[in-house]
Amino acid sequence: MRILLVEDDRALNRSLVKLLKTQNYSVDPAFDGQEALDHLLGVEYDLIILDVMMPQMDGFTFIKKLRTQGDEVPVLMLTAKDSLADRITGLDLGADDYLVKPFEFEELLARIRAMLRRKKRDVLSDTVQIGDITINIAKKQVKKEATLIELTAKEYEVLEYLCRNRGQVLTRDQIREHVWGFEYEGESNIIDVIVKNIRKKTKDPALIKTKRGLGYVIKEA
Repeated sequence: MRILLVEDDRALNRSLVKLLKTQNYSVDPAFDGQEALDHLLGVEYDLIILDVMMPQMDGFTFIKKLRTQGDEVPVLMLTAKDSLADRITGLDLGADDYLVKPFEFEELLARIRAMLRRKKRDVLSDTVQIGDITINIAKKQVKKEATLIELTAKEYEVLEYLCRNRGQVLTRDQIREHVWGFEYEGESNIIDVIVKNIRKKTKDPALIKTKRGLGYVIKEA
């Protein structure tokens, strides 16, 4: 899961990025609303954690622009403001949840999990059937008929990301940035290797189709 963290307090930003990564989330940091909008030009996120009080562009202005553009990514707003009017403003502008500082990290994680569960129910059913391959999103399991297929964590993330974007050709950069984040500096052909492994393990060479010069797309059911 890919999270955009928008928080101008650099110490808090660094701490939250570090803690979220221990929970196996891919996290990109931004320090104001404009920088966050720049991130969104090239990356699809599963969730945005958004501070309200920031320089250049505050959280209220950011979410207003985000929703005006038609982007429905879930947004969790963080703020030191505890007034009812501020909470109402954030929710009316399109925030999905609100957390007042200071907060416990465990509560933040619980809210993130709840928001991601709601998004999965809205976007994708619990299971995806593609030929004789069944992908159970809730359990993060892949089966070929009744046989469980053992995928690595990254292989599964790539497969699920393709399933969540069925009918859309995803570039190697999109897949790499979604699964690993901007900071990945490993092998340049890692996506090709993972796709090859998925095809081999599922014994279905056509499960993921290559669009030469463009990227990959999951085959139709």
